[in-house]
Amino acid sequence: MEKRMDKYKGYFIDLDGTMYCGKLKIPAAKRFVEQLQKRKIQFMFVTNNSTKSPERVVKNLAENFDIHVFPRNVYTTGIATADYLSELDATKRSVYVIGELDLKKALLERGFVFNEENPDYVVVGLDYDVTYHKFETATLAIKRGAKFIGTNADTNLPNERGLVPGAGSLVAMVERATQQKATYIGKPESIIMDKALKKIGLTKNDVIMVGDNYMTDISAGINCGLDTLLVYTGVSTPEQVAQKKIQPTYEVNSLDEWKFED
Repeated sequence: MEKRMDKYKGYFIDLDGTMYCGKLKIPAAKRFVEQLQKRKIQFMFVTNNSTKSPERVVKNLAENFDIHVFPRNVYTTGIATADYLSELDATKRSVYVIGELDLKKALLERGFVFNEENPDYVVVGLDYDVTYHKFETATLAIKRGAKFIGTNADTNLPNERGLVPGAGSLVAMVERATQQKATYIGKPESIIMDKALKKIGLTKNDVIMVGDNYMTDISAGINCGLDTLLVYTGVSTPEQVAQKKIQPTYEVNSLDEWKFED
């Protein structure tokens, strides 16, 4: 399939598995971002990682992968969750959170307060120090009527050791305990994509979604009506993708294969 690289005014790009794998560099990723910067093409990292703020994502990219961007180039599921909840009901501002500090900070910055007993919302994201007590508190709050939010449905994350549990695994435990389905914010849902489009200021026809995971990145693009570019450096394999009813717009083994027009 012909790769019409010149037709896109903006790129949404996944991080883990696309720009790097855990602590391992993907050399083509740095070259890909530098080509976008050279051509002054807008781009935004749209990530299901709720554990890091945009500033920390930028620092990680610079220090560990020699990829140099700005916080405005990053849209996390933590920020998207805070944006989504802040627009639901101005009278509801209490939340209980299973998640890392930067997810909590994103909610605090939108004016939310923490409440373990009777919160308006329970938000479950990736938490590296999750305990039974946290699951218990979340379950009881949802049973009492709190709206149940999951940052994202990723069951696994790729890192240098392999595929480790993701936020979706934690959300699934609370879903099982409450017999309720969460409202998911991150990819493959369109909530995060719609908010990212609003933030970047482009239309769906102008933007392509780039990622390594068909079930999250590519499905998010499909669900939102974007063209998609699947790169085989992370989760999905060609054999798995071949079985899917809707195929990515483009597939490459390396981002180096995505040749920009001079």
